[in-house]
Formats: sequence, C-alpha cells, structure tokens
Amino acid sequence: MLLRYIARMIRQVSPRLLYKAARLWVGGGLRAMRAHRRRLARGELFPPFLFLALTDACNLRCRGCWIESHGRPRQLTWDEIQTVIESGRRHAVNFFALLGGEPFLYPDLWRLIESYPDCYFQIITNGLFFTPEVVSRLRRAGNISPLVSIDGWREANDERRGEGVFDRAVAGLKELKRERLLFGVATTVTSRNIEEVLDERYVNFFIEQGAAYLWYYGYRPVGADPAAHLALDARGMREFRRRLIALRRRSPIILIDTYWDAEGNAVCPAAAGLGFHIGPQGSIEPCPPLSVACETVRESGGDLFAAINQSTMLRDFQEFCRSHTNGCVILEQPQRLAEFFIRHQARDFSGRDLIAELSASMPRPSHDLGEHAMPEESRLYRYLKRQLFFGMGGYG
Repeated sequence: MLLRYIARMIRQVSPRLLYKAARLWVGGGLRAMRAHRRRLARGELFPPFLFLALTDACNLRCRGCWIESHGRPRQLTWDEIQTVIESGRRHAVNFFALLGGEPFLYPDLWRLIESYPDCYFQIITNGLFFTPEVVSRLRRAGNISPLVSIDGWREANDERRGEGVFDRAVAGLKELKRERLLFGVATTVTSRNIEEVLDERYVNFFIEQGAAYLWYYGYRPVGADPAAHLALDARGMREFRRRLIALRRRSPIILIDTYWDAEGNAVCPAAAGLGFHIGPQGSIEPCPPLSVACETVRESGGDLFAAINQSTMLRDFQEFCRSHTNGCVILEQPQRLAEFFIRHQARDFSGRDLIAELSASMPRPSHDLGEHAMPEESRLYRYLKRQLFFGMGGYG
C-alpha cells in the first residue's frame, strides 16, 4: 500500500509542491512539536498548530453547521491576522488551518497566503471556487493544501449541503488534479452516511480524483439546526473505528482522523493543547464548534502567546476535559460544559446562544470507546499516529 501511495503521489503531484509540503508541513510540524514539548516541560501553554476562522461569510447553508452569519460578515482584520501569524512564528508554529464560513470569501486570503511563503496553510473549503485561475494561483504559491468538504455520495452530500453541491465540488477536485496540487477531502461521518463514506468504493473514488488524503470527522450536533439524529450512537462510533482500520490496510491514500491514538485510545486535540481556534471576531476559543472565549487577539496587545498562556479558561478547559472523558465533552457532557463556561464568564461569539444550546443538549456517546478500544493494525499507521498525524507526535 505504501509503495502504491508513493508512486501515485510522484505521478500526480507537482514535485515542487511535494517538496514544499515535506519541508513546511511535515518538517515544520515536527519542529513545532519539539518546541511544544519544551514549553510543556516549562509549564507553558501554547499550541503547535492554530485554526483561523477568517470569516463567517459562506455561500452555503449546510445543515448542522455551527457558523451563524447575520448581515455583514464578521471577519478577522489584517492586524489580527498578523498578530496570530507573527506570534506563531516566534514560537515555531508555521502550520495554520484556514476555516470559515468559506475562506475563499475572505478578501485578504491571497494577501495572507502570499505574505507568508514560509508558512503552510490548509484551506478547509466547500470546493466551489476552484476556477482555473484560482487553482493556478494556488499552485504558484505552493504553500497550500486545499481540504474539500464532501459528505458522501450525491444524495447524502446534497441533503446536508444543498442541491448540486456534490457535482460542483467534484468538478473543483478535477481542477486541482489537473494542476497537480496536493489536496484532500474532508468527510463528516453521520448516521445517514456511515455505510457509504467508510466503504472502499467511496475511498477509491477520491483516489481516482487525485486526493492525497481523506480526513474523517464525526458529526457533532451543534448550531442553530443541530440535527441530532445525524450523530453516531455508541455502536456507530465503534463501526466508524472498525471500518477505518480495515480501510487503512488496503487503500493507497492517507486516511486521517483526530480521534484515536495508535493504541485506539480516545484523544481530544484541544484538551491536549495541540490546537486552539481563532474565531472571525478574534476570539481565542478551545476548538472550532465552541465559539466562546475569555480573550481575544485584539485584547492581547500583539502577544498571542501571553494571551493563551495566561488564560485561566483555556487551562481549566484542559483539566475539565481530562476529568470527564478522553473523548468529546461537547457530546458527552454538554450541560456541564455550559456550566463551565458560565463559571468562567466566557463570552459567546457564536452569534446565537451557545450556552443555552449546550444546556438543552442531551449527552451522547463520543469516540471514547472504553473497553472496545481498537488499536491500529497497520505498522505504517501506528508509526504515523506516533509521529505525524495531526499532533505531529502529540499522540505518541
């Protein structure tokens, strides 16, 4: 499988882009993790990776999305962007995931990408903006890996994302493949699509489209339309894990999750301090679905490191997670999580009433499988989990 994957990447991806990904994403990530471990030894809190929600503007209204946009879009200012990037670089962070809304609607997107050629950006996008001109510009920049959100075959995807979205997103993938970009596909696993998205035919389809990796997420019922019936139950979570392990044995594509370590134990990246989320108003949040914060980039005075390191809420959030579950507290402990944010007087940046939503949510199973934990069977994936996947060794 590994040799087939390597051959495919050499054949399909520009050598220059492979080199830049190896140097900036993989090499930079490993350096970031070494610096992160040194900070942990000193009792400091600052993640090796950061998520930036550039804007809440979006051209879609996907069911189950936690982004709420009213009227004029909220978006990070250029000064806030510079504060985040420069603070990160001073502390060996050079990998940034760019989210929205839809990042391609952010007016300073190209300025951001092209102003920091020594950083690597993963753009999480719906894939509807990949014109030949846009894709050509992405290739010239070379420091971007688009991650296109597709949630199943046409019917299942369009049920959540809108009629015609599947075909338009796949057309975007064809443009990325034509220009030989390194890109991936992000799939949210739901009770509705679990059978099809964790099937070999689905994986092979995106291999044929040229995807270098397929990143799986579990559905979390949050937002104004949480669609709780789409969340996986305990049996569904075990099936998610079982099928993922089986696919990894035979698929010449990297299959990523952020939920389990090499031994199959549950992991929460935010609880581990591996990545925090900067909202479109500059709020410094635990993770993307939790749009609450006690600090903002603007209030940091240009020192993001100090703002995070001195945040009582972010430090206590880690302890709160560890004391309640190894899995996802949003799913397992929503009401206690709401009480936690109230105690810390966290500000709600969701544009809704996130605290009320959490208080009204019912506890659900998450990816903490307990006695049903399943270790990785593939030697390659055991190595990748310990060295590279998401935490760049943070799970090892």
